[in-house]
Amino acid sequence: MGLQNVMMLLCGLGLFLYGMNLMGEGLELAAGSKLKNMIERLTTNRYVGALVGLAVTAVIQSSSATTVMVVGFVNAGVMSLSQAAGVIMGANIGTTVTGLLIAIRLNDLAPIAIFLGVIGVLFIKKHNRKHIAQIILGFGILFFGMTTMSTAMAPLAQDQGFCNLLTSLRNPILGLLVGLGITAIIQSSSASIGVLQALASSGAIGLGSAVYVIFGQNIGTCATALLASIGTTKTARRTAIVHLLFNVIGAVSFTLISYFTPFVSVIEGLVPDNPMMQISLVHICFNVTTTAVLLPLSNRLVDLACRLVPGVDQKLEARRLQYLDERILNTPPVAVSQVIKEVIRMSQIARSNFLLSMDMIYKRDADRIPELEENESILNFLNKEITAYLVKINGLELEDQDRETIGAMYHVVNDIERIGDYSENISEEAQIVADGKATMSDAAIAELKQLQEKVLTVFDSSIELFADGGSKQDLGFVVNKTEEQVDELTEYLKVNHIERLKSGECSPQSGSVYNDLLINLERIADHATNVAFSVHTGKPLAKLPELAVTGTEAK
Repeated sequence: MGLQNVMMLLCGLGLFLYGMNLMGEGLELAAGSKLKNMIERLTTNRYVGALVGLAVTAVIQSSSATTVMVVGFVNAGVMSLSQAAGVIMGANIGTTVTGLLIAIRLNDLAPIAIFLGVIGVLFIKKHNRKHIAQIILGFGILFFGMTTMSTAMAPLAQDQGFCNLLTSLRNPILGLLVGLGITAIIQSSSASIGVLQALASSGAIGLGSAVYVIFGQNIGTCATALLASIGTTKTARRTAIVHLLFNVIGAVSFTLISYFTPFVSVIEGLVPDNPMMQISLVHICFNVTTTAVLLPLSNRLVDLACRLVPGVDQKLEARRLQYLDERILNTPPVAVSQVIKEVIRMSQIARSNFLLSMDMIYKRDADRIPELEENESILNFLNKEITAYLVKINGLELEDQDRETIGAMYHVVNDIERIGDYSENISEEAQIVADGKATMSDAAIAELKQLQEKVLTVFDSSIELFADGGSKQDLGFVVNKTEEQVDELTEYLKVNHIERLKSGECSPQSGSVYNDLLINLERIADHATNVAFSVHTGKPLAKLPELAVTGTEAK
């Protein structure tokens, strides 16, 4: 095999990969957002989930892409691990479509498909029709690349050294490792199966050697999902492990079947003159049989994945309702009491974010912004879920006092969520300071700390007054008096700030950041005050938990 053949092989592989990507992308664009919506909505049942995974992968031509998408859904808390297991198994069946299309030998249509596809992509204006043209073009390029690879590999069938090398792949362990390595590098089992089919088409490899490579390729396709799960939640990492376990169990089982039974001979007998179809049938048998066996046992795979990745997932644990449950709606007074506890929990997360954002300003360090953003996403989640729960409670038979409390709670939840938003605004100013685009003088930092202490007093007193049902009049006085001090101090600091700008002590950019910080701090105090006087039952609503943080500490 000369240099020219090597170049043709690489060219063919490149065209094959590009064509497969182009065709899958065109199909995905033609389907619009329906694919992701299918995965997100139709996966409550594991068997339906498997069908969804099959359909989506058949469309986008990549089980790796489907699995990475599922890992993302699990990481975001949209899908549970048990739901993801079914989709992943179905995706493995869907990935066999490419190999089946190749085995049908549609190579002769490739030039026509490329011509029609190029004409459509260049001259069609409507997006939906242009996507169809992209599908046709990708189809043509894929098969043209397949033909190019087969042509380049033809001389290998006459190369004794290469034939001896392929014969060694009859060793199951070696075959598995080669298949695993090739697919992990190419990052596509469909593409690596295509390369194997090209070898078979040229007569360079027989099914006896190829079968173990196929099983190894199915393990290798897990590399993409495993890489995508790095840095995600424990549950998302478990999703990638479920994918790996599925393929490892299938590969080991079929290796034993192929080694000790006439499985290979049976497949060869079904299509004796079509080695490409033989490879496709083995691939289909592997995925369909493994799914049929393991799908009913998916909960066992999930349990095993949880053992391999142990521990509580703190992110998902935080992004859930800790005190609310549909079943307690049968006891309205208890439901009202529990929703107050959830609101107080929400207020403590908002408090932590406020202190964290200010701490980043003082330390001129924005490294903890991801932590703040995660807390903000929890606040948004709680805002949405608590509000939905309040709507359900509002439809129940309630005492007048409880109905008044629930009515006020809508505003409380919104005020707390807005406090979180202003804390996020402060973190954006912290990023500007950390990037060196603005500076905070020691005098400015001292002023901000002075204002923060008063805002924190308003916040803490307001939450305590809210939890107490407005009965502690002295707390009401503290909130009112301190909130007035916040307004007065803010105006005073603004005047000082203007004088510093006039004297040149402060740059316009730094001055703008400082002014924005004052505004955000004042608005946090305003929303906290709203919380303080939202409920006036005259009796305690809930016991306020011990605060985890005080003063200017961030955590």
